Amino acid sequence: MAELIIEPIERYGLSKRSKVRTLFSRIGIVGCGKEGSVIATTAALNGMEVVFLEPAPEKITNAFLRIESKLDKKIENWGLTQNEKKTILGRIQGTSSYNDLKGCDFVIEAIRYDDNTGERHVNQRKEVFKLLESILSPDAIIASNVSTVVVTDLSSELQHQERCIGVHFLSNVPESQIIEIVRGLNTSDATYEKICQFARLINHKYIAVAESAGLVSLRLFLIQLNEACSILMEGISTVEDIDEVLSVGFGHRQGVFRIADQMGIEKIVNLLENMYQEYGLVKYKPSPVLLRLYRAKHYGVSRGKGFYTYS
Repeated sequence: MAELIIEPIERYGLSKRSKVRTLFSRIGIVGCGKEGSVIATTAALNGMEVVFLEPAPEKITNAFLRIESKLDKKIENWGLTQNEKKTILGRIQGTSSYNDLKGCDFVIEAIRYDDNTGERHVNQRKEVFKLLESILSPDAIIASNVSTVVVTDLSSELQHQERCIGVHFLSNVPESQIIEIVRGLNTSDATYEKICQFARLINHKYIAVAESAGLVSLRLFLIQLNEACSILMEGISTVEDIDEVLSVGFGHRQGVFRIADQMGIEKIVNLLENMYQEYGLVKYKPSPVLLRLYRAKHYGVSRGKGFYTYS
């Protein structure tokens, strides 16, 4: 009797075995606060699977609420349907375990700012980088959503520093589709090219920026904000009228004061103080107007009052 030949049926079916995994098909985000939720929503809208990490179940729930709110706004503006929203949410997973980030080929650190100080501590972010290196494959990219912190510093204690890079999403300006890509001292050309590809996949423009506090976007914005505060303090014009000149006269989507309220006055004061220490230039010293709002805890949208009052 001839020997019976048995072959696995998986070889002939459309199974995971035959599925070719593409770059950036699954990305991770550590921290899904205001900035992290923007990144998660953008990636999922463009067909990527997203795993975000938050330390507690209630924070995971709040992150999903933020993401749903962003999708609902698109539905209101006829940019999305309810069925598409369900499909997009199905691509997003929340977790409290770093182990669930295994298999991601790109993870972005976007941990929350401290609600009281507006800071994100460097040592805490370094620990995130170390944890990510311990679970990710050597060729997976580790990034940070940086603005003033230097990527080389964050990756200084890692074994594979060539795969670390900075990305800065302008998350406080609605529909702002541009990313600042920040190469560290040891970032490889291959890592940079892959992040450029990621930007194209999510339909964002991108620019290369050398490591520097404030990059391009914040240096321009914060100086403009400080000058607007000087005009306000001198009694030359009002908050509303200054924003009106910028939005109508110069084509800004929103004025500087509205953007400041969305960013959070506490974060802005901290960013300016960091840049003042870094460069030693008076133009980066927080305006007395900003300091007055900061001390009164009028942080903007998050507290219901900043340059404007929100109900």
